[in-house]
Amino acid sequence: MENKVNLKIIAAVIIVLKLSVLGFLIWSVLHSPDPSLKTFSLDRTFITFIVAGFVAQIIDGALGMAYGVSCSSLLLGFGLPPAVVSASVHTAEVFTTGVSGLSHIAMKNINKKLFVKLFFTGIIGSFLGAVILSNYVDGKVIKPYISAYLLILGIVLLVKSFRTIVPKENALKYAPVLGFFGSFLDAIGGGGWGPIVTSNLISKTDSPREIIGTVNTVEFFVTFISTGVFLFFVGIESWKPILGLIIGGVVAAPIGAYIIKFFKPTTLLRMVGVLIIITSIYNIYKSLS
Repeated sequence: MENKVNLKIIAAVIIVLKLSVLGFLIWSVLHSPDPSLKTFSLDRTFITFIVAGFVAQIIDGALGMAYGVSCSSLLLGFGLPPAVVSASVHTAEVFTTGVSGLSHIAMKNINKKLFVKLFFTGIIGSFLGAVILSNYVDGKVIKPYISAYLLILGIVLLVKSFRTIVPKENALKYAPVLGFFGSFLDAIGGGGWGPIVTSNLISKTDSPREIIGTVNTVEFFVTFISTGVFLFFVGIESWKPILGLIIGGVVAAPIGAYIIKFFKPTTLLRMVGVLIIITSIYNIYKSLS
């Protein structure tokens, strides 16, 4: 089936879906009865959103993770409700992951077989997670458990980075399962697709560049689905954090996809491990406090 995957068609679909979300956002703001949605000021908070989106996307584009975790932490710190935070981050990610995916396609950082394995289960998990968060549960309840798991995984990756990487046979065998749980937990917790999917896959192969590029590209479709659900149930309460994250992320996305070509597999693995450990400890601390 992977032989039927046409990267040019995937790129075209990404562009069309991005434009559709952009059109919907513009229409929603223009027709909103809330006058505050139609005002704009280039204040320090808005610039903070731009910087956060830029830094988070540089990390995500180069290492395949941490955009959602970084942005979610910032927005929660500003006092936004978890459902609104997840909606804002995922809406912004439609644009940042779209540009990132297009950049990785252009840089040929794609494994077609892995793309197919992640695509369908990723979409299903994303849809279910977004519906559950919007209607039934608070994502903060399970976040400490996810962070504890990722902390252990980050330590394992860091240890492996100092050893010779031996590719495993059938390394992609469980990719569909990872795609489902990664997207499901990402939608509920506002982040987790990259740490769960990328880190697990990257620990089993010697081609982190293709793993990161493929996971980032599939992430666009996963994010698109969850964003649609969030916009339907939650709506747009504030477009300013969305716009700020989009501007910073879109500018940074091609840079991250380009940077990845200059790192050795062991270096990438080491950086991923350290990043997961730091973000997991921070999230556990936030949850306990």
